Amino acid sequence: MPANYQSNDKPTAVIALADGQLFYGRGFGATGTTVAELVFNTAMTGYQEIMTDPSYAGQVVTFTFPHVGNVGVTPEDDETAQPVSAGLVVKWDPTEPSNWRATDNLVNWLTKTGRIGIGGVDTRRLTRAIRQQGAPNVAIAHDPEGNFDIEALVKQARDWSGLEGLDLAKDVTCAQSYRWNEKRWAWPDGHQPKAEGGPKVVAIDFGAKRNILRCLASAGCDVTVLPASATAEEVLALNPDGVFLSNGPGDPAATGAYAVPMIKGVLETDLPVFGICLGHQMLALALGAKTIKMNHGHHGANHPVKDLTTGKVEITSMNHGFTVDSQTLPDGVEQTHVSLFDGSNCGIAMSNRPVFSVQYHPEASPGPQDSYYLFERFADAMKTR
Repeated sequence: MPANYQSNDKPTAVIALADGQLFYGRGFGATGTTVAELVFNTAMTGYQEIMTDPSYAGQVVTFTFPHVGNVGVTPEDDETAQPVSAGLVVKWDPTEPSNWRATDNLVNWLTKTGRIGIGGVDTRRLTRAIRQQGAPNVAIAHDPEGNFDIEALVKQARDWSGLEGLDLAKDVTCAQSYRWNEKRWAWPDGHQPKAEGGPKVVAIDFGAKRNILRCLASAGCDVTVLPASATAEEVLALNPDGVFLSNGPGDPAATGAYAVPMIKGVLETDLPVFGICLGHQMLALALGAKTIKMNHGHHGANHPVKDLTTGKVEITSMNHGFTVDSQTLPDGVEQTHVSLFDGSNCGIAMSNRPVFSVQYHPEASPGPQDSYYLFERFADAMKTR
C-alpha cells in the first residue's frame, strides 16, 4: 500500500448526493471538497487516460472495475498535462503498482495534482443509483480526521448548477496555436515523430486528447492545433486540406455559441471535416440538428456501435453526457452509426460531401482499436480533393 495512504476504522471520505444519499469510504490523494457531476465508467483499463481526458472536466468518475491503481502512472499515458476529472471513486483501495512502465503510484499522483480519491465504496450500488436517477450532482470530501459537515456538503451538491448550459471547453482548450507531429506509442521506441509533409489539418481544440492528435499524425497528417475560440477566418487563413473538431467537456449548445459560427464558415468551403464527441455534437448543431442531455451518458471502453453503412458492429470507447437528437437531423445529413445499448445517435455524415463525425472515441487509448480506420478515411478524403 502506498506510504502516504491513510486508513482507520473511521470513514475519511464521503460522497454526498444532491438528494441526500451518502456514501462513505476511505480517502486518498488530495484533501478537501469538490463539487461535480458523478458518472460511472465501465472500462477495465486506462484509468490514467480517463482522469486526464479533458472531456471529464466537471465530473467525478466512479470506476466499476475494481482494480484501479494496480499499474501505477506514467507521464507517457497522460492525455493532457494533469488530471482534469474532479476525482475518482473505487471499490478496492489502490495498491502499489506492478508494471514496468510505472514512474509513480496513483495515490501520490492524485495528491500532487490536487485530485480526491475515495476507496472502499460500494460502487455497484452507487452505479445503480446513477443509472436509476441520472447522473447526480455531488460533493465529495476527504478529511484524514473524518470530520464532515454533511448538511453543508448536501447543500453544495444541490446548489451546483450542473453541466447543462455550461461551457467548459474554454477552460481546457489550449492558450495559443501549436504544431503537433508525435505519433502513437509503439514498442520499443515509444512516441516517434512523423515524417514531414502530408495533408494539412487544422484541429480545433475543445479539449483534445493527445492520442487523438497522435492518431492524426500516424495517419500522415500535418497537424496545427487552434484554440476553441478560433474563427473561420483564422482556420481558413492556414489554408488547410481538412478541419478536425475535437472532443471536449460541457454542454455542446453552450460551446456552440461561438464554435457553431466557425464551423458554418468552414462548411461554406469544400473542405473535409471530421468531428469526435463534442466536435460531433457541434457539427450536428452547425448542420441544423439539436442536442439533448442524457440520463447518465455513456462512459466506458466496451460500447457496441453499429455502422449503418456497412452493417459492421464496432466495440468503442465513449465518454459523453449529451447526444445528438437523430430526429432533428436535416435533409442531406444521414445517421451513420447508432449505439446498440440504447439506439442513440453515434455518427452522422453529409450525403454528398466528406463531412462526417462520430460520438465515440476512435483513438480509444488504451483501447479498443476497432475504429482507427476513421482517421485514415479522413486522411484519404483530403488526399483525393
